[in-house]
Amino acid sequence: MHNVEEIYKKELECISDAVKNSKNPYHTFVFSTINNEHPESRTVVLRGFEPKSFKIYFNADYRSPKIKDLKDNNCCSALFYDQDRRVQLRFRCQAILHYQDDISKAIWKNTALQSRKCYMGGLNPSRKLEEYSPNIPLEYLKTDPDREHSEQGYSNFAHIELKIIELDVLELHHDGHIRFKTDNGIDFYYIAP
Repeated sequence: MHNVEEIYKKELECISDAVKNSKNPYHTFVFSTINNEHPESRTVVLRGFEPKSFKIYFNADYRSPKIKDLKDNNCCSALFYDQDRRVQLRFRCQAILHYQDDISKAIWKNTALQSRKCYMGGLNPSRKLEEYSPNIPLEYLKTDPDREHSEQGYSNFAHIELKIIELDVLELHHDGHIRFKTDNGIDFYYIAP
């Protein structure tokens, strides 16, 4: 018998570490939404994790298609995978958008200048282009904006809060996989791998 509570605790510690540790494989994850009944997936950067309240956080450009998807249907999923340890975490979630509110303002205040310039582009993300564009102001290609100029990006900045509904943990082993679910971090049950 495997101690799923210990596995669960270890994975939460790994996600917590990944918020600041870019070398942790959980630092980026696949985020999926529903667009007109079709799934849409993309990789995003983990910006926060609260194990007690069971929440995941990341940032996005408010003009991006994922925001429209979430406005139409806030059901979504987050997929984390550690290739070296062969562990997959699948989170079923409901998204809460923070845009032009106290929460987004507080997160923006602590966002690095290097990251802020990504929200300063004049083009909506996913827009078809006639020719290549990095979609950041050209004067900041090799440098970061100063704080004052970086404030232009706030109008495009959104902070996404994912309320976790269910977590599915899968550990891959050549002698038998381990898989279980929890919806509250207290009650666990095995499911067939």
